[in-house]
Amino acid sequence: MRLLALSSLLLGPTLALCASSDNWKSRSIYQVLTDRFAMADGSSPSCDTSQRKYCGGTFSGIVNKLDYIQNMGFDAIWISPVVQNVEGDTGVGEAYHGYWTSNINNINSHFGSSDDLKRLSSALHDRGMYLMVDVVVNHLAAIPTNTSDVYPEPFDYSTLQPFGGQSSFHPQCFISEYNNQTDVEQCWLGTPGNPLIDLDTENSTNVDIMNNWVKNLVSEYSIDGLRIDTLKHVRKDFWPDFASSAGVYTVGEVLIDNTTYAAPYTQLISGILDYPTYFAVFNAFTSTSGNVSHIAEIAQQAQKQYKDPFASGSFIENHDQPRVQSETSDQALVKNAITWVFVNDGIPILYQGQEQGYQGGSDPANREALWLSGYNTDNKPLLTHVTKLNAARKAAISSNPNFLSTQATFHVQQSSTHGIAISKPPLLTLLTNGGEGDSSTVWTVPGNDNEGGGGFEGGQTLVDVFTCEEVNVKSDGSVEVTARNGEPMVLMVKEIGEGVCKGSGSGSSNGASGFMRMGMGMGMGVEVGVVVGVMGVLLGMVVI
Repeated sequence: MRLLALSSLLLGPTLALCASSDNWKSRSIYQVLTDRFAMADGSSPSCDTSQRKYCGGTFSGIVNKLDYIQNMGFDAIWISPVVQNVEGDTGVGEAYHGYWTSNINNINSHFGSSDDLKRLSSALHDRGMYLMVDVVVNHLAAIPTNTSDVYPEPFDYSTLQPFGGQSSFHPQCFISEYNNQTDVEQCWLGTPGNPLIDLDTENSTNVDIMNNWVKNLVSEYSIDGLRIDTLKHVRKDFWPDFASSAGVYTVGEVLIDNTTYAAPYTQLISGILDYPTYFAVFNAFTSTSGNVSHIAEIAQQAQKQYKDPFASGSFIENHDQPRVQSETSDQALVKNAITWVFVNDGIPILYQGQEQGYQGGSDPANREALWLSGYNTDNKPLLTHVTKLNAARKAAISSNPNFLSTQATFHVQQSSTHGIAISKPPLLTLLTNGGEGDSSTVWTVPGNDNEGGGGFEGGQTLVDVFTCEEVNVKSDGSVEVTARNGEPMVLMVKEIGEGVCKGSGSGSSNGASGFMRMGMGMGMGVEVGVVVGVMGVLLGMVVI
């Protein structure tokens, strides 16, 4: 390989990283609600979530706070939909979230300009980070003039651009039966007072418009991946061509607690947000009476049924669901829930504010402005916890070339209703919902002679990446550990884990100096899998 100085190129147009599904698997994603993340001028205005109004966050604000995200070890962000939304008060608030599209060809001016979005993309790529943009195909929005269920038209279809009037949309009917897939796909979300007008994706003209639009969007803004909203509300055979037109990793929202329903969508695009497992984990770790064995049951179903479980999105909070701390203040439970996100087969996603201990309940309370936290990194146990988890996962990827293709195994503890162990070598994760003060849960993980063993050799010393506490592997390769105040444990062999827990090893994500796995396929000969030390920027070099 040769090294070519790239300083002049970095000053030019942003570089598309052309990220595939495989490229994304080594990443961890920080979800940004654009209007609520950062002000362009660094100010900290009040933001009352109950008002459902724009609070002022912008693309430029995100650029100014990328250190905050990267220093936790995240190497990708997911931002809100970027296109123009309906203006004004809809009766249920303003479109600050970005999901009420009015014109797919314009950028939402509340978030900034087209050039501002390009600068954000460029700033991320300069750091070796990826950009994921949220997109909505299923519906557009307009403020109705007649809120009855009866025509004449309750709004002006000409405001929905670039589509050709009423014939471009499914006839008005609101979804009343979610067991009827035709209703789910062709009727409308929302209410007569706040209708989400369902795009007719059986219409070939509309299909061409959307496929060309997404292709141009990805190209124009050098986007590396897409999160697709309301995936299950559009006919299944629409999605493969749409994803192919995008040409990047696509992960879709299928809001359901059933893997059998969700799994077919994994055949259509790169992956889905793993809602079935989310529900099991959320319920298990928001109460000391939660069912941890259900986590293993659902996760194993996903492993068998999803086309590529390693391409699914793993999460425990987002902008649509109540935060964990709206259900429990037990910090041991909270840490166990967050730990799950980073140690299973999927791609980790953390929603802004969870690291700061935000406690918002259902929408809109869970859409708090992050600037109200001051982006504080001192004495923030959850932020430290997340940083350690990112470091541990990166160390695992670096030390085991099969980590991203080896399915986790689960050990539900028979001696306790609280404990579950997750083995994904070189990680052994021990979770409990015993809560603060739990010192009775005992985890027992069999040796390598047993199916799904921990992957360790007898006599090895393991280290908990959170505390640096050591655990000795028994002569038969098995591991037995007793809970300490209900805290989760992530064990690695000492040679790797000690560097993570002390923030000094090759797996460390301590600031922008942490090693980042590139695997970018930049269209400039960068070889997938090359690990490059990133010091905030690409140091003016590219491998060719």
